[in-house]
Amino acid sequence: MSSTLTIHVLSIVASRHYQIGITKVQLNIGVNCGMAAEQLPSPDMVVQLFKNYSIGKVRLPEPNSAVLEALENSGIDVTLCIKNEDLPSIASSAKAAETWSIKHVEPYIPLMNFQYITAGNEVFPGDLAKYVLPGMRNIQNIINSYEYTGLRVCTVVGIATLGSLDPTLSGAFADKARADMVGIINLLLKTSSPLLANVYTYFAFASDPDHVRLDYVQFTATRPLVQDSNLSYSNMLDEFFVDTVVCESGWPSAGDELWATPLLAQTYNQNFNQKQVGVDRHWGLFYSDGTPVCPVQRVD
Repeated sequence: MSSTLTIHVLSIVASRHYQIGITKVQLNIGVNCGMAAEQLPSPDMVVQLFKNYSIGKVRLPEPNSAVLEALENSGIDVTLCIKNEDLPSIASSAKAAETWSIKHVEPYIPLMNFQYITAGNEVFPGDLAKYVLPGMRNIQNIINSYEYTGLRVCTVVGIATLGSLDPTLSGAFADKARADMVGIINLLLKTSSPLLANVYTYFAFASDPDHVRLDYVQFTATRPLVQDSNLSYSNMLDEFFVDTVVCESGWPSAGDELWATPLLAQTYNQNFNQKQVGVDRHWGLFYSDGTPVCPVQRVD
């Protein structure tokens, strides 16, 4: 079987990005476009695929000149990520930040709809966390000098950044991440930029299926299953985050014979669509020939 493109959805609806399956209908969605798989189609083919499925937003995990050139004049909003290993130099030197921007952003600005630049991906807590805030500031200063409206600088966190979510209202950043996150949140508030988060409810379920209900993580519950003060939740994703941009989520179609199946992936993706809001090898939405991995019912 041909390899799959690592494509996750970035849906900006109610201040969230959700991974959903593919349906050929005009929705305010986008995708993470992975570049590590084998037998990847050409950038031009990928961009055409996005247009065929009315995908209006894309997140690039790292700068790639061929992909950026293919996205020029496409009308697709682009989120460009600074690689984790580039954070120390960009954080420590305004000149390094300028060099990065001159190479990866400035040449494309006249023809590109840049939406976000993200400084790092899931580095909290960790050795690279201390570089995110100064890196964001240096890049933000460069962007300000372009007088390019609409482009904001932010970062991406994972579940490890959070402390307790039980109950949700008591949620807080993990102790090891809190000091770094306070400064970042203050900067995001100042620039009216979102915090991006990668959330995979599949892992919460697969690690404890005896206590986590499948309908709670698949959006199929017909009533609230969790009550937190005056708030109630019928699905885990809403419980995890409020007013946060969820930039990665989804359900694998293979890799675990019991729970990672095409049927469960289709159910999850289709319910995402209706909501509009190891295993890594099997998160892709498309095979390399451009066909969807899982069919999803059209929603008009």
